Amino acid sequence: MKIREGYILREVGDAFVVVAVGREAERFKGVITLNESAKVLWDALAGGTDMDGLVKSLTDVYEVSEEKARDSAEKFVGELKKVNIIE
Repeated sequence: MKIREGYILREVGDAFVVVAVGREAERFKGVITLNESAKVLWDALAGGTDMDGLVKSLTDVYEVSEEKARDSAEKFVGELKKVNIIE
């Protein structure tokens, strides 16, 4: 999986936001705000990874079970798929 071209992550104050640029800005008019764990997942997706890679990213950073990490990663990916941000 990988984030589609045309989306950038920026740190604004204490928040992380994703905005569409270029052609994607014509299609996606919103802004996505990420918490710290979602940013970990975003960074992993930006590098191109699979679900196991996302789970590992979370368990490497946080003291969380693999099951909880997988559940969180699946929910995050599901939300990004709804708005067609993942290839």
